[in-house]
Amino acid sequence: MNSLADPKISGLLKQLQNEAAGDAERWAKRSVQQQQNPSGVDSLIRMGEFYLGVSTAEGRLLYMLARSSNATQIIEFGASYGISTLYLGAAARDNGGSLITTEVHPDKCKATRKLIDEAGLAEHVTLLEGDALETLKNLIDNVNMLFLDGWKGLYLPMLKLIRPHLRPGSLVVADNVDHQAAQPYVEAIQAEDSGFVTATLGDMELSCWSG
Repeated sequence: MNSLADPKISGLLKQLQNEAAGDAERWAKRSVQQQQNPSGVDSLIRMGEFYLGVSTAEGRLLYMLARSSNATQIIEFGASYGISTLYLGAAARDNGGSLITTEVHPDKCKATRKLIDEAGLAEHVTLLEGDALETLKNLIDNVNMLFLDGWKGLYLPMLKLIRPHLRPGSLVVADNVDHQAAQPYVEAIQAEDSGFVTATLGDMELSCWSG
């Protein structure tokens, strides 16, 4: 079974990727406005304008990693408008498992809930709205895969929260690790005594928990 070939999912992904292609232009316009009014709109609200999604290649990689490892319990930190959520949700469905995704921005949560329903993934995907450090506190055990793509400064706290629930062989994938705020996470997970085997692929850090 390959849910990425599902017309509903493939159509939504194509639409989202096309819309996300405008992020660069939106960012440029917002940067000018922010320079003119530094004390303007709160950064959290501003970020709601941007998709901040994975590329098609990155999304397909996430799907393949989840499928090849037969991940049945997947956690996503930072759904945004749901591009990566569709890739991971498709893998969860094909594996007969589930995805728990998280997002703090209310407008993004509203859009992503609708997206999950339209994609036919509601049975396999749960969206938790709010601070992920709070919403994931009562996490179940045996997490097979963790995808980090929210606020970079929270990567390390998220890892510490989820690590007790990882089983040996579980995957942790972190996007945009070239961001300065992600460096404490990178240093921690690459440490010799971290319990992880890691490899960097572009701006993604792929890690396997050895238990």
